[in-house]
Amino acid sequence: MRIERSMLADLARGAAFLGSGGGGDPYYSLLLAEAAIERVGSFELISLDELPDGALVAPCGWIGAPTVSVEKLPNGKETVSGLKRLEKIVGQKIDAVLPIEIGGGNGLAPLIAAAELGVPIVDCDGMGRAFPESQMTIFNIRNLSACPSVITAACGSLAVLETDNNLTHERAARNLSVALGGIAHMVEYPLTGAEAKANAIPGSVSAALATGAAIREAHERGADPFAALNEALRQTGLYPYAITLFDGKITDLQRETRGGFSVGKVVIDGFGANDQMEIDFQNENLIAKRNGEICAVTPDLITVMDRETADTITTEKLKYGQRVKVVGAAAPAMLREEKALTFVGPNAFGLETAFEPIEQLNPKDTS
Repeated sequence: MRIERSMLADLARGAAFLGSGGGGDPYYSLLLAEAAIERVGSFELISLDELPDGALVAPCGWIGAPTVSVEKLPNGKETVSGLKRLEKIVGQKIDAVLPIEIGGGNGLAPLIAAAELGVPIVDCDGMGRAFPESQMTIFNIRNLSACPSVITAACGSLAVLETDNNLTHERAARNLSVALGGIAHMVEYPLTGAEAKANAIPGSVSAALATGAAIREAHERGADPFAALNEALRQTGLYPYAITLFDGKITDLQRETRGGFSVGKVVIDGFGANDQMEIDFQNENLIAKRNGEICAVTPDLITVMDRETADTITTEKLKYGQRVKVVGAAAPAMLREEKALTFVGPNAFGLETAFEPIEQLNPKDTS
């Protein structure tokens, strides 16, 4: 299928939701993608099955603290310079690109590369949402190497990373992003077509498009955008359960940029009842507690949204007094596997709780 300019806002809206609060606000990526379409035309979106086994497929996205990205804007050249360096290293032309994570601005990051290189975007990603660290991708969970990877910054700086393991790669890349001003673009986990087909999370780009379109269409016909969002998520099959967890106003917020991450906690007081929700985040929302009881936890999605517009509020945009709804959704099944939970489950973030699926924590659907 072709991604036309008219579809970009839907993709941005859906990717913002799937970021679970992280991945960066997609606004600037949306502007760059619109400009790219004006120059070269629509984007081609292909399925994993359409990839030749020997193709060179390049996942890409941004690394750093989303709070920095609000003020330190991309120049649009970071993606392409990193991909062209990867081609030189591998000695092969890139055949397709994909988002390393579908969430937030990173869900749109490959669009610029696709436009400039004239290659398609693959309907998949490496996380099924957004996570704060590079080694939390499904490609690392499936024992694929992040290297060679290329990091580029708006100033023109470029670095190639080769490490002996993917955790070392994350630490080196994180420190480098801090040195480059707090945020940088990274091409990582270069894949063959066969590796992408065997390991990537399929259908996530089209799922973002569908959820974004559902919200827009609900507004157009005067329907409830949250009910439409939850139903659209279920229909994707990739996110089979969705529920509105809470409705209230932000009454407290703690947030700081630390070690290349945006970390903190938001407190939401409920409307018309003595209810309160607390959400802890590290770039992404990690755990939600309603009146002290866990109602959603990573890797399941937790997204704070404007209660009137159903626009996602990423963690760097949270503010005191915002009136919000909190929506939770089941993560893709690949992220709930036992091995995957060691990388993306609550214990991976230092949370002292076991993973319990959101549909078990919330057996009565109140969406």
